[in-house]
Amino acid sequence: MQLHSLSDADLWSLIVGDNYRAFTVLFERYWLRLYRTAQRYIRSETACEEVVHDLFLNLWSRRKFLGIRNVEHYLKASIRYQVYSHQKRSKNEVMIFSEDLEAKNDIVSYNLGSEKIHSDELEQLLDSYLNVLPVRCRQIFLLSRRDYLTNDEIANMLNISKRSVENQLTIALRHLRFNLKEIMVLLISATQIF
Repeated sequence: MQLHSLSDADLWSLIVGDNYRAFTVLFERYWLRLYRTAQRYIRSETACEEVVHDLFLNLWSRRKFLGIRNVEHYLKASIRYQVYSHQKRSKNEVMIFSEDLEAKNDIVSYNLGSEKIHSDELEQLLDSYLNVLPVRCRQIFLLSRRDYLTNDEIANMLNISKRSVENQLTIALRHLRFNLKEIMVLLISATQIF
């Protein structure tokens, strides 16, 4: 079956049935349009990409619960909501700048055993979040981040396009970023200690 020739409604039916390839086709079909819509309101390229990827991440994670009748209309409405949410969050962000950051670093001591336990707990938590991802998406993420393969090597190994690898990595990273917000502070502070 040639997925690229299917209608949005047919793709959505496959996506609800956990077909990640249909999701990738839908992603590729609408990504640029949604990005350009976001770009009309948000000047940062990175923020535009994040907004669009968050939309697709939410779409994938909520696919079983969404009753979408018209995919295109849903995506257009969703991107406007994502842009609005981004702009609202941006207004609330406070940036702190310090020229002498090292002078403010008050590390007294730390326990290596405790760090090992925290590291193991984070690894287990990461694995639990990765297990929610579709099999191919999780496989690509692990090949990239744990086996240190390049996107080209993964594409050749799995016989898919490099763009598909990049899309799946983006989906996995957005999913992790969304789910690991609370512990990101711990990760950042743990890496600064070492």
